[in-house]
Amino acid sequence: MNRSPAAPRPPHTFRTVFPVLALCWLAVFFDGMDVNIYGAVMPHMLDDPGLGLTPSTAGTIGSWTTFGMLIGALTAGNLTDWLGRRMMLVSSVTLFSIGSAICALAGGIGLFGTGRFVAGLGLGGLMPLCLAMVMEFAPPRRAALTTGLLMTSYHAGGMAATGLGLSLAPAAGWRWVFWAGVLPAVVAVPLLLTLLPESPGVLLARGLRERADAVADRYGLPRPTAVAAPAAGAKGRLAAVQGLFRPEARWATPLLWLASFCGLLLVYGVSTWLPQMMRASGYGLSSSVSFLLVINVGGIVGLLIAGRTADRFGPVRISAIWFVLTAAGALLLRSHLPLGVTYAVVAVTGVWLFSAQVMVYAAANTVYRDSERAAGLGWVTGIGRTGAVVGPWLIGTLAGNGNESWGFTTFALAGLLGAVAIVLVPLARRAGRSGSSASAPLTAAAPADA
Repeated sequence: MNRSPAAPRPPHTFRTVFPVLALCWLAVFFDGMDVNIYGAVMPHMLDDPGLGLTPSTAGTIGSWTTFGMLIGALTAGNLTDWLGRRMMLVSSVTLFSIGSAICALAGGIGLFGTGRFVAGLGLGGLMPLCLAMVMEFAPPRRAALTTGLLMTSYHAGGMAATGLGLSLAPAAGWRWVFWAGVLPAVVAVPLLLTLLPESPGVLLARGLRERADAVADRYGLPRPTAVAAPAAGAKGRLAAVQGLFRPEARWATPLLWLASFCGLLLVYGVSTWLPQMMRASGYGLSSSVSFLLVINVGGIVGLLIAGRTADRFGPVRISAIWFVLTAAGALLLRSHLPLGVTYAVVAVTGVWLFSAQVMVYAAANTVYRDSERAAGLGWVTGIGRTGAVVGPWLIGTLAGNGNESWGFTTFALAGLLGAVAIVLVPLARRAGRSGSSASAPLTAAAPADA
């Protein structure tokens, strides 16, 4: 089939990407709300004798959630060429809304844990899909900033969850907070179905050339080529995964996985346990839950700063610095500081903590080609979810033994290890290219690092 003639199209700017960014922002907002709901209501759940929740089982259930995320992240990318990114996003939102309803209805920890696992399946698939969509539609030199803007929604959702935990849980009970987690199916799903465009690359991979060109023209994107489009079918999915280990990426890929492991251990360990850890450190119940609100406010500020600075200085450098500063903040929180000082330290730590992980995603965007982007981000977030599994479980084990303060040391060590891993990514890429050039000296040189 001949390609349709190019039609006049708008310039590729933030204005043209805004509809996609806004819809993905809404989806990730509900993602952040659902993830943070558990931590926001955990103190109330621990005080509910009918549920039978203990600190140890609370950590285990937190890991069930993130184990579901691991499966969801690794599965979503492989189903994209079959269902499309838009339908996978709709399925993800629907799934974690159902999981929240199960939690609201649960009469014991078994069914509650099942609900969190189901929610995790949806939550795990949503993030890499939204990241891939936004990076595909974003202006090339503003990928890090656009990623940062997208991820502010996660923290806005975390703030909403904290507000629900502070206002709704004491008055109506923790179950009503989980009923609020059903709202995404009512609000976001209809909007995604009617307004979100499909990825031009995915449309091309499914043989829909005219639709792919039409979407690209409407949003000011270059028309997709066969090289940029992910190949369809099982062979295409296998090729995309194999591409993560081509010479230029074979060493960078495991380093990105390690950095993502550390970043998500921090994100989900803090989101799940910060209120209870601060409560165990001697702060009151309301103050302890409020710390979750404050750290998410810091997260929003940090993402706005990190996105702009990463577009200028590179996401690898910013991620590494942010990881180190996160480690310093975690060590400061080991001490019982005056309440005002503690709020300030928590806020500043939030500035670094969450955006350190988001800049890992932006760094992955510089490593993988267009046709590998969805698979690369899926595996970076998916393997990283093992850190999200380990974090809540490990801190829960420490809390069960009365050693909550060691959780801050764990967070500091994770920050330092994440900094080392992400700093080595450019070196690994250069080593891979050097080895490839040595074995095939007549091939064209690879492009320089972004």
